[in-house]
Amino acid sequence: MLVLVAPGQGAQTPGFLTPWLDLPGAADRVAAWSDAIGLDLAHYGTHADADEIRDTAVAQPLLVAAGLLSAAALGDRTAFGAVAGHSVGEITAAAYAGVLSDADALSFVRTRGLGMAEAAAVTETGMAAVLGGDPDVVVAHLEKLGLTPANINGAGQIVAAGTAEQIASLVADKPEGALKVVALQVAGAFHTHHMAPAVATLEKAAEALAPADPALKYVSNKDGQVVTTGADVVARLVGQVANPVRWDLCMETFRDLGVTGIIELSPGGTLTGLAKRALKGVPSVALKTPDDLDKAAALVAEHAA
Repeated sequence: MLVLVAPGQGAQTPGFLTPWLDLPGAADRVAAWSDAIGLDLAHYGTHADADEIRDTAVAQPLLVAAGLLSAAALGDRTAFGAVAGHSVGEITAAAYAGVLSDADALSFVRTRGLGMAEAAAVTETGMAAVLGGDPDVVVAHLEKLGLTPANINGAGQIVAAGTAEQIASLVADKPEGALKVVALQVAGAFHTHHMAPAVATLEKAAEALAPADPALKYVSNKDGQVVTTGADVVARLVGQVANPVRWDLCMETFRDLGVTGIIELSPGGTLTGLAKRALKGVPSVALKTPDDLDKAAALVAEHAA
């Protein structure tokens, strides 16, 4: 059981798209996507600095574009038994599973990014990762501070979200047993009530979609469940911007499905890092640059054999 996963916001770094544009046809595809959504993806993925790509309206389409490019470079998708995405990575996963076309995925994520950026501008908010500690103790501490456990990632990581003041309180007063608190490079309290206005925006955008049913097991980060209809996938994509991500439950589902290998799309590293701690012994490959494609191909071939 080979699982494909797509990372979420915060995984982007300056220039990370540069080597992927050297692949045959990649620059043309990105140029077409850029024209379609009114955003110069090539510029932001190659020349923009960290602050520019921290912008939600930029980061989200950029991540989906990178995921789609790296997925195409993997070739035959029949080797994969399941697919999942973390936060915005679910849109990449939906395209890979055949629920959305690449064009619809890019259009939808452009609307998502703009809507979430607009919602985030209302109040100064942010997110921070709490590393270590008992999950129940950490969640109780966050709720005491008025924060939302927005990403329960498993492997000893819970991401808190809330106002800038609440995040500052968390940094100054970390939960008992936690090793450290790390502020994340995101521009809002995603997956909380602060994003409610973006849900309404996405509900309207979803009306223009004609989703197909997933061609392989699609594991939802709402609850770790396998979703079998395209309509349900889209409904979850709409609602998840204001609801917590349960990546811990996704990894439990991977285990239940019998996962024997994981490949993380570009910009890879975050989700395979979690898997190494939560799914010990399961081999994984993170697609950071095209140089990693040979390792991914070897893992795919091993499973095909």
